[in-house]
Amino acid sequence: MRISPKTMGIVYFLLGILFTYVAILSADETIWNFVTVLLAFFATLDFGVGIRMFIIHSKIKKNNKKK
Repeated sequence: MRISPKTMGIVYFLLGILFTYVAILSADETIWNFVTVLLAFFATLDFGVGIRMFIIHSKIKKNNKKK
């Protein structure tokens, strides 16, 4: 059984939200410490992959309608 790109997009968005939340919690005095920047970087990657998964899902759906 395959997991759809839409489901994976939702999972990646949830991970991005989680990483953002943890990054906000880890920012004590300044946001420019290593852990906060690293967590923000991972959140950015997760949001990007989530968007890409939603685009792939829409393209697959469009291709299946044409057939």
